[in-house]
Amino acid sequence: MTMSQRPAPISEEERQLRLKRLRAAMQQAGADAVLLGSTTSLVYFTGLHWHPSERLVGALVTADNLTYITPAFEVSKIETLERLDGDMAGWHEHEDPAALVARLLGAGKKLALDDALPFFIYSALAKVIEPQNLIDGGPVISALRAVKTPAEIALMQYAMNATLEVHKRVHAMIEPGVRASEVVGFIDEAHHALVGSGSTFAICSFGSATSLPHGVDYDQTYSEGDIILVDTGTNVDGYQSDMTRTYVKAEPTGAFARIWSIERAAQQAVFNAAKIGAEAESLDAAARTVIAERGLGPDYNLPGLPHRAGHGLGMDMHEAPFIVRGNMMKLQPGMCFSSEPMIVVPEKFGVRLEDIIHMGEDGPIWFTQPGKSPTEPFA
Repeated sequence: MTMSQRPAPISEEERQLRLKRLRAAMQQAGADAVLLGSTTSLVYFTGLHWHPSERLVGALVTADNLTYITPAFEVSKIETLERLDGDMAGWHEHEDPAALVARLLGAGKKLALDDALPFFIYSALAKVIEPQNLIDGGPVISALRAVKTPAEIALMQYAMNATLEVHKRVHAMIEPGVRASEVVGFIDEAHHALVGSGSTFAICSFGSATSLPHGVDYDQTYSEGDIILVDTGTNVDGYQSDMTRTYVKAEPTGAFARIWSIERAAQQAVFNAAKIGAEAESLDAAARTVIAERGLGPDYNLPGLPHRAGHGLGMDMHEAPFIVRGNMMKLQPGMCFSSEPMIVVPEKFGVRLEDIIHMGEDGPIWFTQPGKSPTEPFA
């Protein structure tokens, strides 16, 4: 397969618009500034990639300025990296970066914190800024990131197309005697060949190991007739794909075929419940209703669905909106999330069918079409 033309990466103009929206949202939340750490949100808003460490590297966003906070000896490197233009505020090794942030913020002002910042940074800030002036920036940031633009959707679709093709190649290559570790290596190489980056993650389970949602820690060998579960994704210019297929390459048992059918119905129930304005928890409830009506569960009881029915997807593999009981976030156009209400039959097998949904103006749209049957994992 030859991949279609790769979408353009996120533009500087789009990042500037993100900053504009962040400033409006932080002011609405009563904050004077937002401190971003070395997190995905730093990349999302500024384009700057930096691995987190014990040294604070981030950005302070105020109503009229963008200032990068960095060790002084890293300024020259950061100046060479792709990022939005902004001021540089360096701190030397003997200095307190929290005090630098406090000076730039100004006395008596409120600072919204990136919720992915580590606690030690919050602890340092709380010594120099009144704790009542430190507020959770997570709701502001996640609400903005949860709504994807057409440019983001295009990158995710490209990544999904690649992962679907990888799944098809995996289905063709699995034969008796192959080890799960070989499959995982094959997946990584196939992703790399298609999009230039390897797998973000890969799980391959056979037989009863499929009853463990995230697999086992030891290698397995495939035997003819084993249930196969493969869950994987990749990254295209910072945006993730995620997809799971569970199937057999032989005549399925009646028990497996029944659970596969229930799983597929529950997966579809999530899609059908995904209406503009619907609360995220209602999608989880829709899946559990299907499962309970067929004699499984209820709630988190097994055999049944042991975890939430889905999670948001974007630059992070797991982000808002989470499809889980208690999440009242209302679905909006541009939101992206998985439908994967896995059914576990303890010590026997599990079935997880996972495809990603994005919300269009008129309702839900599959990035990839769900599988057809226990022996036909692709539409």
